[in-house]
Amino acid sequence: MIAKLNLATYPFRNRTLPYLGASLLLMLSALLGVYSVYTLNENAKKNELLVAAIAEDRGEIARLKAEGEKVQQLLSADQKALLTASHKLVSNKKFGWSRLFADLESVLPNSVSASRIAVENIYQDGERIKAELELGVLSRDYPAVMVMIDRMNNSGLFRAELRGQDLQKNERFTFTEYTFRLIYTPAYGYATASPAEVASNGGQE
Repeated sequence: MIAKLNLATYPFRNRTLPYLGASLLLMLSALLGVYSVYTLNENAKKNELLVAAIAEDRGEIARLKAEGEKVQQLLSADQKALLTASHKLVSNKKFGWSRLFADLESVLPNSVSASRIAVENIYQDGERIKAELELGVLSRDYPAVMVMIDRMNNSGLFRAELRGQDLQKNERFTFTEYTFRLIYTPAYGYATASPAEVASNGGQE
């Protein structure tokens, strides 16, 4: 008689495979841990180098600033005035005068006309060139002047402040001259004036 084999009584057993799997996972975990520790150490070293470089740069800036202050103290009043004028000349060469006049025309109503423009100061504000201007306009229409102020302050180019007004008369007309203080900030992307253009304008109109 042939005996029947019951496979359920003798299940398949492989003791090697679980140990291999566990060993592989342990090895991967160890490698990952080593890589993480290495990365942390490298980042810490880079951070230390950056901190040292920043401290060195700050020290150099402080040294140069102190030297600059010493040089300023040694300058006479005439030399300081010459240095200031030189800085303004450099700013003038970067300033777009034709763009200023075009921007002014874009905000002036038809019944308002510019009578004079005097440049009080040109300076660098971050990456932007700015100018402090004194602007005189003539008009017989006060509401149009208010419209001009609104246009300027909403343009993003001008900040206008009314400084005074002067009633004037001649044989034919009665009109008022309004004086403004303007902060003008040219928009990005516009071409700046050439030195020849600056020289021909002389810094004011």
